[in-house]
Amino acid sequence: MTNNGEYDEYTTIRHHYQYFPPGVKRVIESGTSAWIGEVDDSTVLKYPLTAGEDLERLEAERKILEAIPPHKNVLGFKGSTDAGIYLERAPNGTVAKYILESGKPLSLQQRLAWCRETAEAVAWIHAHRVLHCDIQPTNLLLDKDLHVKLSDFQGKLLAEDGTVLVDGCSMEPYRFSLPRDDFRADVKTDLFALGCTVYFILLGHTIFPDIGDRDEEAWEKVEERLAKKEWPREQQVCSAVTVKCWEQQYESTEEVVRDLEAIEREHGGSSAASTPDSGFSELADAGDNKPADGPQ
Repeated sequence: MTNNGEYDEYTTIRHHYQYFPPGVKRVIESGTSAWIGEVDDSTVLKYPLTAGEDLERLEAERKILEAIPPHKNVLGFKGSTDAGIYLERAPNGTVAKYILESGKPLSLQQRLAWCRETAEAVAWIHAHRVLHCDIQPTNLLLDKDLHVKLSDFQGKLLAEDGTVLVDGCSMEPYRFSLPRDDFRADVKTDLFALGCTVYFILLGHTIFPDIGDRDEEAWEKVEERLAKKEWPREQQVCSAVTVKCWEQQYESTEEVVRDLEAIEREHGGSSAASTPDSGFSELADAGDNKPADGPQ
């Protein structure tokens, strides 16, 4: 497609038609490369938009999910077939859709809980040497009790020395991406996206809403502001956290979790730090696993 929205002679338009692998009752959602099909009340199948295509990304996701032990805020992996991967069903959709379309009022305590749960999920996967590479509100699902489930694991699985074992080739969209000249991914690129996600959860819009997505130069304008460290000016209760994420001042996601827990307690929320089911107790059980840190 050309800049003015017209199709040129080199444009290929592809139409994807719904199909149903064995066990799938209906399609309940679709993404850029996969269908999400209902299997039963608790399980879905993620499978390619076109049968037999894009299997490499689903295979990468399977390997990454197999490397992550269960966590209350990470979407559950239930196995795989030749058709795709079985996942836990999250009946309340995405955080993005819930905030923008549900029409239901959200308390500050609920928003802060979502921020903290997201950070706990990211801390957990980092402890098991996984970089998500696409943290954003559309990849945060909500279970029946409105708890966050981090999803869409097509990032990177690292060895202990930082080399990449599995690469799903994901990268953050431009409003969640740390400006850089290469495709480097590490803890701090994930944390930059986490800061943008916390900002969205609290304010209900992405950074720089004055730059519309239909602006032909939106990507360049957003990247220019971020490269100059012209951070969003709107104030919210986690402004200090988001700025520290953007300025790469955190060394680990656990530091973000601690700051979010403190803010949650200050505003009357039920911080995980005071419960036996804390994300930190689970991290302690991970043994000597170190936070993931990709090649520099």
